[in-house]
Formats: sequence, C-alpha cells, structure tokens
Amino acid sequence: MDDVLSTQALGRPPAAVEVLSAHKTYPNGTVALQPVDLSIAEGEFVTLLGPSGCGKSTLLKMVAGLLEPTDGRIALWRKPVQRLEESGKRMAFVFQAPTLMPWASVESNVRLPLDLSKVPRSEADGRVADALALVGLTKFAKALPRALSGGMQMRVSIARSLVVQPNLLLMDEPFGALDEITRHKLDADLLELWREKKLTVMFVTHSIHEAVFLSNRVVMMAARPGRIVEEVVIDEPYPRQPEFMVTPRFAEYAKRLQDSLLRASLETDEEVVS
Repeated sequence: MDDVLSTQALGRPPAAVEVLSAHKTYPNGTVALQPVDLSIAEGEFVTLLGPSGCGKSTLLKMVAGLLEPTDGRIALWRKPVQRLEESGKRMAFVFQAPTLMPWASVESNVRLPLDLSKVPRSEADGRVADALALVGLTKFAKALPRALSGGMQMRVSIARSLVVQPNLLLMDEPFGALDEITRHKLDADLLELWREKKLTVMFVTHSIHEAVFLSNRVVMMAARPGRIVEEVVIDEPYPRQPEFMVTPRFAEYAKRLQDSLLRASLETDEEVVS
C-alpha cells in the first residue's frame, strides 16, 4: 500500500500489471519462459515482440490467468489475477482468431460474456449497442459472421471484449491474418479506443511497424528459452496519424527494433546449434 501511495503522490500512475519472476516449464521439461520481471503502468500500451517460440503468448496467457506460472507471481492492480475483481477492475482477452459463433448474430456474439455473467438483458442490450457503435458495426448487429469480412469479424471480437467494460485489454496478435490496409485501419481504431476508454493494453505482434505505431513501449523477447532481452520506449506523442509511418523518426525506431529482433533471433539460433 505504501508503494501505491508513494507512486500516486509522485504523480505516476499505479502499476496495472506486475510480473514478478514468473516463469513457465511444461510437464515434459520444456522451458517456455525463463523468470520474467515486467511492470506495466495503468494506461500504458505495451507490445511484446520477438521471434516465434519466444513466449509472447505464454506470458500474455499467464497475465490473463489462462496459464498458471510454474513459479513467481503475477499481480493486476496489486491483486492476484484470480482476485482482480476485488480491485474493482476488469480485463478482457482478444485472441488471434475472432472465434465467433457462426449460427449467432453479431449482437448475440457480442452479448455472450454478459449472458454468461447473467447480466440483465435490459442492461446487456445497451452495453452491446454501445460496444458495436465503438467499433463501427451498429448497422451489422443482426448479421451473421459469414456475411462479414475478416476485418469486420475481428471488430466483432473486439466489441465482445469491450462489452465487459475492461480496464486491461490483452490482445494476442489479433490483426496478423488481415491484409495491410485493413490492419492499418484497425491499428488506428484501436489507438482511438485505447485513448477514449483510458485502457491499459498488452499487445502481441510479429510486426515491427505495428509495434512502433501503437506502443508506448516495446518489449523484445528471445526464444529457447523465452525471455525478455530489451525494452524500447517509443517516445512519440499521440494521436499518431498514418503519416507518422513515413517519418525519419519512425524509421529510426523500426531500425532499432529490427536490429534487436535480429540479435534475439541469432541468440535463439546459437542456442539451437549448441
């Protein structure tokens, strides 16, 4: 509590996510993640970047409570993950694929978490309408997923996460399967949602350009075993427009991350050889 009070007294936001020497070893002996220490401030947008197999998704799922760390601790607003609601905060997870119910309408898919939580229908319908408006899908509330493009289906998935009114949004490479134009549009929309809703976002991607465009901070990871090797602060103001992506500053950040990713990949290759 003293730490929280001193942090607030200094004008810094409290920590939303604290990963404290958390690591993951599977029963077959595979070390998916070495002990990780990571703190994410409330309202921060942090991206995990690194080669395949570096533990990005494993770390994200441990923060979400979908995987238990083998050892170490993870706290959300100073509470264990399973007791997050005691802090008055909520989180939501957006997976790589939309995972929509194909037989249900868009609004029914978005309402699913509220139905599972037995939120009264009168309240749920209002929250669904608000979430669909935020992602620009009000006119498609009655449509079935098969009538939507891939980008629109992902918007439904994001709306389903927003309907629970989260403070923490965890996103596991949600736009990786989309074309570049759609991806850039959703990246810009995501930043607008992040700023408007004052969310804390933990985002996984393989895209250096996406990481630079979105993030306050990029956490570089290396594989075998998964671990954090570098953190890069993207010290650029928001809102960020598409024009930012053709500036010298953007190119400098992208080059730094490209070099860091290459080093992380070489470390991985050396460990495989040895």
